[in-house]
Amino acid sequence: MLGSLWLFGSGGSPAPMPQPAALALVAPPPAPGLLVYVSGAVAHPGLYRLPRGERAYDAIAAAGGLLATADLTRMPNLAERLRDGQQIKVAFAKGAAGGVAGGKLDLNGATLDELESVPGFSTQLAQAAIAYRDGYGGFASVRELVTVLGMSESDYLIAKQYVKV
Repeated sequence: MLGSLWLFGSGGSPAPMPQPAALALVAPPPAPGLLVYVSGAVAHPGLYRLPRGERAYDAIAAAGGLLATADLTRMPNLAERLRDGQQIKVAFAKGAAGGVAGGKLDLNGATLDELESVPGFSTQLAQAAIAYRDGYGGFASVRELVTVLGMSESDYLIAKQYVKV
């Protein structure tokens, strides 16, 4: 009993109250941008997050710009303000690789420029496709873009619409 009085004695000064930690100033999160899908005759078709107020021109620029095979007479309105979830479609010129009117491009005979114009192909992938074709005698199936060259599934789903063996 005496020990507990000494421990909780009434005559001592109260224990200092812990001070609240200084509040760290945190910047507010950035305003969410718009998610737009750019497809067709652009260097890197895909999804892009852009700030509000941007225009279709900015979305095409984010996708790496126009390909030489773009049909400049059927362009989207480049001055149009973007909306969330919008798709910007850049048409291929008639008869161009990747264009609907041009049919499918043969993987085993296409040039580097033609392969680079196919949606889903990067310059590196086009070079790898030509190196594989030259080294191993060509592709047996379009699926080899994924199984042999390592093309992503999402890019493959786009590219397979434009190529054949």
